[in-house]
Amino acid sequence: MGDGHEPVVVVGLGRFGASIALELTQQGTEVLAIDSSHDVVQAVSRDIGQVVTADCTDLETLRQLGVGEYRRAVVAIGDHLEDSILVTSLLVDLEVPDIWARAISTHHGRILERIGAHHVVFPERDMGQRVAHLVSGTALDYLRLDDGCALAELRPPRGLVDVPLGRSEIQDRYRVTVVAIRRDGEFTATTDDTVVRRGDVVLVVGREDDVEQLLDDS
Repeated sequence: MGDGHEPVVVVGLGRFGASIALELTQQGTEVLAIDSSHDVVQAVSRDIGQVVTADCTDLETLRQLGVGEYRRAVVAIGDHLEDSILVTSLLVDLEVPDIWARAISTHHGRILERIGAHHVVFPERDMGQRVAHLVSGTALDYLRLDDGCALAELRPPRGLVDVPLGRSEIQDRYRVTVVAIRRDGEFTATTDDTVVRRGDVVLVVGREDDVEQLLDDS
């Protein structure tokens, strides 16, 4: 089994957790999904191969379910902060090497990082940010990456058109990199000699603040 399809434990099957578990299953990834609510488990049991009703906050229960044998886990609990923090700390105790945890606030995220979550995600904040860019028309798509960077798909700003990328001011001024252009429906990787035309779509990556500034000025 390749890295991309290593089995994953998903703890908490609210809308966020259930959507992750379903998407992973559809991608061919083996998923163990756990929730304390029997009704919630019943609702998704047809679509996810292995779904268990269990007390996720009990270390012995997690051990019996074999959670410590998994390399990847997602703590999708958000509304119950104590449970979110406790489950994350139990996964750390079980030495799961790649823990993703959902946070509902910056403070919550900091706590999760301190107790050992390897990745903290803010789905509500990130989705709000993405939708705001799409609604305002500044971006055709927007994705916040895990390391404080962002990826944006947008119509090329005026200073990027009809000059080779290596001589464009945009990359220097905003400290973003144009990694690809979409022309006639197909994405092509760029070089310093690539010339962006009016009507193209560009894919840029950079620090989140820099990408935001480019979008605001576009």
